[in-house]
Amino acid sequence: MSRPYKVVLTTEQQTELERIRDHHPQPYVRERAAAILKVAEGQSIRQVALCSLLKRREPETIKSWIVGYLAAGPAGLLVQSGRGRKPAFSPSTWDG
Repeated sequence: MSRPYKVVLTTEQQTELERIRDHHPQPYVRERAAAILKVAEGQSIRQVALCSLLKRREPETIKSWIVGYLAAGPAGLLVQSGRGRKPAFSPSTWDG
């Protein structure tokens, strides 16, 4: 059995995540901040992923949110530009 994943936050990080959880305009960023705070409070990643959020997530997803936050701070909670489906054509180059 694997050992529990621990997240240790400084007081500043905890305050920052609480502010993001309560006030950020993007719901997905608020969800990620809430998940990290729950793991930092002592819940397991699996418990948070399966029971503690509005929507079930994979435990690997929660861990990637934690790793992103610890590596890049609040910017690590955002979806990076360039992600997602690319357009089939660009209207500026279309000769139609």
